[in-house]
Amino acid sequence: MKADTISIEAQGIKIKGAPDRMVQLLMAGLLAHTLPPAANVQPIVPADIPALGAEWPGQGGVNGGLVAARGDVPAHYLIIAAKDVGDREWGGRGTELKGLSKTDGYTNTEVLCSDDEKHPAANACAEYQVDGHHDFYLPAAAELYQGWLNCPEVFAQDCYYWSSSQRSAYLAFYMYFGDGGQYYNGKGNELRVRPVRRFFI
Repeated sequence: MKADTISIEAQGIKIKGAPDRMVQLLMAGLLAHTLPPAANVQPIVPADIPALGAEWPGQGGVNGGLVAARGDVPAHYLIIAAKDVGDREWGGRGTELKGLSKTDGYTNTEVLCSDDEKHPAANACAEYQVDGHHDFYLPAAAELYQGWLNCPEVFAQDCYYWSSSQRSAYLAFYMYFGDGGQYYNGKGNELRVRPVRRFFI
């Protein structure tokens, strides 16, 4: 006795199968065309992403959280170095640099390091290397704020951290992790410095 089969042919493609299997295929095709696109997408959550504030092996620091794509910068994870690189001046007192932002520390650091004036905080971050990575930079004000939101415990709570975001020719923004406040200070003052880098996904 032969098992019942159904065959379907469309646009030169012929499919044969058991009736119950063919009904499943037809229903799946029908649902795929009627449900909104988002309902057809299954989110993928990588199991190897460490918790916020936890060390990310091989990435040179701890997981500072996901940063959404912004402008020309794709989505990425902010990797915060596990240690500070000391207290440094921001540098360039009296000069207001063009092209610095409150969100893009990588570009800010490139601008600062290529300037004729000395910028010790940015230079210390650009020179920092760990786990084979040498793409660290001085975080922008928004990136430091993300660190405070996601893992403030990895920063000292009793000092101020420079950002790469300037306020004026004489002032730049800093972050105080004791209360999450952002303020500005004289570029000639020495504040704490913590490098960060980006891990693109």
